[in-house]
Amino acid sequence: MTRDATPGWSTNLTPMNPRPLRILFAAPVWAPSRAFGGPVVAAGELVRRLVARGNDVDVITTTIADLHSRPPLRSSLGLVDGANVRYLSTPLRYRWMGITPTLPFALARLNRPDVAHVFGFRDPVTTGVAAWCRIAHVPYVFEPLGMFEPRLRKVLLKRLLDATLYRGVARGATAVVVASAREREAVIACGVKAAKVHVRGNGFPDPQELTADGDGDLRTRLSIPAQAPIILYVGRIASGKGIEHLLEAARRIPEAHLVIAGPDDRHGTSDLVRAAEQATGRIHALPVTEEPPHDLYPQADVFVLASEGESFGIVAAEAAAAGTPVIVSDRCGIAGCFEEGEALIVPYDREAVVAGVRRVLGDADLRARLARGGLEAARRTSWDRVADLQEEIYRAAASRTAATKSSMDGS
Repeated sequence: MTRDATPGWSTNLTPMNPRPLRILFAAPVWAPSRAFGGPVVAAGELVRRLVARGNDVDVITTTIADLHSRPPLRSSLGLVDGANVRYLSTPLRYRWMGITPTLPFALARLNRPDVAHVFGFRDPVTTGVAAWCRIAHVPYVFEPLGMFEPRLRKVLLKRLLDATLYRGVARGATAVVVASAREREAVIACGVKAAKVHVRGNGFPDPQELTADGDGDLRTRLSIPAQAPIILYVGRIASGKGIEHLLEAARRIPEAHLVIAGPDDRHGTSDLVRAAEQATGRIHALPVTEEPPHDLYPQADVFVLASEGESFGIVAAEAAAAGTPVIVSDRCGIAGCFEEGEALIVPYDREAVVAGVRRVLGDADLRARLARGGLEAARRTSWDRVADLQEEIYRAAASRTAATKSSMDGS
């Protein structure tokens, strides 16, 4: 991963022993929720490292745990990964977007942060915190998590709201952070100034932490024959994830079993999975609601993330770090993190995905090369390096705002 060389921004940590920062994160959901997919995992990795470096981190979020149960009506305070997390009462919600009436009071009681991190887009919590930051002159970093470009559902409504209600979120941010060069291009195409946009990327887990989980009982649990190859998908069961391509691959490769592990995002895709599960007996849906299913990766013969659009793709990083051969579509941001031979990159196309799965399952030497390559990619792309870049962006944002304030006070 290379440093972002955006003009006007320092790429050196300052000074040798910088004072700790007070950082405010705002997000629509937080751990232990898995309703938001990989971004919650990424946030946790960042926060742990920021806290370990002596920074103070506060988090404001909803009480949403998943897309099925009613969120708790009582606010609560928890310590997660070393951060003080305020779960605000959420009496109303649409999907993962929660209405939190106590947000203004929670912000008023906070110690003023040096910088805020708005982690998500088009939800009441992040929109409200961004507005508060603009009013209070708190610099903030905006991370749209691949949602800035309107797509999938209700595109016309999103465009209307982006031009009105959500217009100030990106415009008022001191910096915009994205997970890949692909996402940077999309954000700039939507009108954000290029000088604001920084490719921070995401990290891969430590291979030593994941490769130790290889002794699982997946075949026994699901009655999968010992010689049958296993195709694995982990993530939200949602449209745009390429799950229909995996179902077609399983249909055309009769000896293979397909395991789909993740929460139902209520897009209707789970209906296709259930129908295939009943029809073939070789499709297996596993609900995942809390901890990342790291034990599943080493038990699969190939992991596939065939999405039509991912800002990154944390699950592919987890699979690679576990030593599982990885196939990703060229529309996933993580594709740019793999060098030649570290993953199989395929077009977002049904025939290409099916051919890729067939090729990997049919070639033991290729599987071994991809397994080794994935581990090398994980060793090269650590979360410590990502945290370095993120902290640099925070400090640059805070120092710019301080310099501007000082100039205004002296004028």
